[in-house]
Amino acid sequence: PYILGIVLLIWGLNYFFNINEFLVQITEMLPAYGVLSFFFVSETLLGLVPPEIFIAWSDKTSDPWCNLSILALLSYAGGLLAYWMGRSITKIESVHHYLEVKMEKQLKNSKKWGGFLIVVGALLPLPFSISCIAAGIIKFPFRGVILYGSLRLLRFAIYGLIIFNAI
Repeated sequence: PYILGIVLLIWGLNYFFNINEFLVQITEMLPAYGVLSFFFVSETLLGLVPPEIFIAWSDKTSDPWCNLSILALLSYAGGLLAYWMGRSITKIESVHHYLEVKMEKQLKNSKKWGGFLIVVGALLPLPFSISCIAAGIIKFPFRGVILYGSLRLLRFAIYGLIIFNAI
């Protein structure tokens, strides 16, 4: 029953509500600080809104490269904040017990590949904050998150070059 309800909810939202149109309206309606704030919240809490929409928005501003740089830094900062959210999730007793007792073997393997997880989240069109939350949960060293996560800035520069020249 829950899955059917979720499927119906998603279908209804897609049928009656165009999310892409909504996001475009937000970028047109809000002032720059509002768009940047919305982006930061999105990038910190699961990163489900594609950053390409905001990169395209920055191209339409008076100083596109400055706004793109701010977007990149906000995305990076949102990922670092998401890392600490992941670390705090493990302080919940039931989660801690589950990870330390039942997932011990998988957690050990995850720690080996934590850097790769962050690089993939930083460079590919996958939610960066989810990979950072996962890195926090597996207690990947924060210095590694800072280093590998900085590739997120490179991604924004590359996407900016592509989108700015395409529009």
